[in-house]
Amino acid sequence: MILPIYIYGQPVLRKVAQDIPADFPDLDKLLVDMFETLDESDGIGLAAPQIGKDIRVVVIDLDVLSKDMPEYVGFRKAFINPHIEEYDDSNTDVSEEGCLSLPGIHEKVTRPTRIRVRYEDAERNAHEEWVDGYLARVMQHEFDHLDGKMFIDRVSPFRKTMIRSRLKALLQGRVNCSYKYKAVARK
Repeated sequence: MILPIYIYGQPVLRKVAQDIPADFPDLDKLLVDMFETLDESDGIGLAAPQIGKDIRVVVIDLDVLSKDMPEYVGFRKAFINPHIEEYDDSNTDVSEEGCLSLPGIHEKVTRPTRIRVRYEDAERNAHEEWVDGYLARVMQHEFDHLDGKMFIDRVSPFRKTMIRSRLKALLQGRVNCSYKYKAVARK
């Protein structure tokens, strides 16, 4: 089932998400719904808060980029209870980011190129590993959602001032996107 994407201004996007227990009900269905929602919205990553759930679940599909990035052929994964354990700040990269919860807004964000993560996969197997490159950027972006953060929190004050009117429009429920969404009620 395709779920609505929660747009900037929805309180759940600023909450710290909770780990889910091993017996979390209907996890498989939730993951299917999240991947369907991600596919429908043409995104590459989706965190549970973006569909209104304050739980630590993320889905990432980098296969859609595999024509330009062959290392991601077939990469379509769920991350349960993910946490970033360590940032390797010795090398950073600046790249433009966008977000399904911030339609129409794209800004350059500086992030470390390598992180150490801990998570469970869809079968609830535990993993702890170093991740680098583009996947590290996507994980940082999506895992930020689980900590109540968005990429606009990582842009300079000047850039934040420059996008203020677009953020205000989203807060007022003026949203222009092609996917199903849930905005703050118009005032």
